[in-house]
Formats: sequence, C-alpha cells, structure tokens
Amino acid sequence: MNQGTLLIHNGHETEPLSGALGVPIIQTSTFNQRDLSGHQEYDYARSGNPTRKALEEIIASLENGAKGYAFGSGIAAISSVLGIFSTGDHLIAAEDIYGGTWRILQTFYKRWGLEMSLVDATDPDQIRRAIKPNTKGLFLETPSNPLLKITNLPVCLGIAQEAGLISIVDNTFMTPYLQRPLDLGADIVVHSATKFLGGHSDVISGLAVTKTEALGKQVYAVQNGFGAVPGPWDVWLVIRGIKTLKVRMDAQQATARQLAVWLKAHEKVSAVFYPGLDGHPGREINQAQAAGPGAVFSFKTKTTEQALCFLDQVKLAATAVSLGGVETIASYPVKMSHASIPPVEREHLGITDTLIRISVGLEDPEDLIADFAQALS
Repeated sequence: MNQGTLLIHNGHETEPLSGALGVPIIQTSTFNQRDLSGHQEYDYARSGNPTRKALEEIIASLENGAKGYAFGSGIAAISSVLGIFSTGDHLIAAEDIYGGTWRILQTFYKRWGLEMSLVDATDPDQIRRAIKPNTKGLFLETPSNPLLKITNLPVCLGIAQEAGLISIVDNTFMTPYLQRPLDLGADIVVHSATKFLGGHSDVISGLAVTKTEALGKQVYAVQNGFGAVPGPWDVWLVIRGIKTLKVRMDAQQATARQLAVWLKAHEKVSAVFYPGLDGHPGREINQAQAAGPGAVFSFKTKTTEQALCFLDQVKLAATAVSLGGVETIASYPVKMSHASIPPVEREHLGITDTLIRISVGLEDPEDLIADFAQALS
C-alpha cells in the first residue's frame, strides 16, 4: 500500500470483537490476573495497555520498524531512548537539535556522566572527526529546528553503521508520511506526536520506533522503568490524528510553499528557510530522502522591532510554542523552543531576535498572506 493508505489501513482499522471502526479506549490502571504463571500480557497499565499497544503497532508499521513505544510527551520519548546509554558513553548530536533535546543532554544526562559533542551535521566529515573510542550514539534531526537545515541521512547513518554507533533520528517535522529514517539506515526514530501526528493541538504525546527487536527490549526496559507513558485518551487522540495525516500534510505544505515564496520577496524579510524553496541549502538532498519539504519554515525580518510587531499584529496565527496543528502557529525561538540555549550559542547557530518560525495550518493561503502582509506593515 501507499503510505497515505497505510495511515488508515494499518491493522487497527476495526475492532475485532464488535467490528467498531475505531480502537476502543481501555481506561484502566490494572488488570484482573487470571493467569498467575506470568504469561498474561497485561497486568498493570504502566507496563502495557491495549489502546497504547494499538498506537505502538501503528507507528512501528508506518516507520517500517520492529517495535514501537508510546510516551507521555516527545521529550519523554527522547529522554527514554537516551536512557539506553550508560555513564561514560559519548554521543554525537547535531548542533541545531530541538532546544528541549539540548537541555536534557546538557543538564540531566550530563550530570549522569553522558558525554556529548555537537557538530554541524550538514557536514558528514564533522561526524567522522567527532568519533572517539567511547562514542556509542549519533542523534540527528532533519530538517532541523528552527533553521530547516538538511542532513544527508544515508551518508551520516552509514558513518554510524561503520563505527558501530546506535543512530537516532528525530522525525517530528517530516512524519513517516514524508520520511522514513529506518529505511535510510537509522536504528531508532523518535517523534513528538504532539505535533503533526496528533495534528490538532489537543494532546501531548511522544513515540519511538526501533529497527530491531533487541533494541526494542532496551527501550521498553526504560519505558517501563521510568513510566513516562501516556494515558489511553491521549493515545486515542493520536490514533485518530494519524488517520488524517495525509490530507493535512498535503494541504499544509502546499500552503507553506506559497507563503515562503511570498515572504522571500517581501521588503522587510531578509531570509526565508524552507526546503521547498529553490536555493535552500540541501534542498536536493531532502528531495532524495523525503517525499516533500514539510509544513514548517522560518524567516528573518530585517530588524527585531519588525519581528516583534509581526508577532503582536498577526491575527490568523497563534503566537505559541509547538507546531503541527490545524491552525497556523508563529513561534519566537529565542524566547520559546530555544530559550534554554545560551545566547552566544544561539547567535552562532543563527537563532537571532529577528527569527520567526511558522507552522502552517489549514487556513486558506490567500487569507494567511493577507494577514501576514498587514502584520508586517
């Protein structure tokens, strides 16, 4: 099946006992243990829940992985996956990863003795040079947040395979509808399902998919041990959201292209960062490894005052954190997603006071352009 069809026909389109066209919400904390031999699948909801299992099987199917795992948030998924590493291990990560990932690595895991080197992942040679005897993992994110830098996944993941590293890719921006990192050589994929997979700004959830059963057992041990799992209602909302991912993403990235082209020509805009634009660095690489440019872009105004005025005056876009909802969201990375990164490092990355990140929703593109025009004026 094509990926759009698989979003709906994924093995959980009907409930087998009643024939209901939907996964039932099993709202329980514990299960009657009729079999005390230890072979009963469910005993306590932290360790497993039938509703959660459905979502975990769905995301594993969509990413072509062996095992899927659901978590209470995207950063819970990322933190739990990082929990498979040990004190003294060294990780290589893209320097422009999501601010929450940077924070958990530089604070919590650094205190536990996990070493990290940040590199420009658009240059594979920097990954090669960063490998040390104790390097155990590689963490990538493409397109990156918030400057939409493109990492050549087949090349970089090949380097990880040669060095025996566990490779992890954050696929939140692309979703498995547009990009499947496991097919390109990754070992683990993580998602903030809060974003495009949920799709309606009404749920917090995270997902991880492993390429092998063996890695799956390691991730499950952390999931069950940490217990950062979602409730069945949140799981059900993500399952529902996945069904409409194709139509939402198709419409949103089409509008994103129109907005990006329009902004690039605006007199108060100095730069637009979007893989769907001609001339965007790595555009050809993205076209080769993904089925589209996605629905997130960033732009820079010529002055800080213009950026703040836009955020104050825009009407059809919420000024908020997060992305991937049916409504357009304008984010200010220096005060929101990347506020925890020191100013000097933000400046080095190009995350300035003039940068605005846009997650395009389902509004009419002409209405969005008109609203952006008045906000910039």
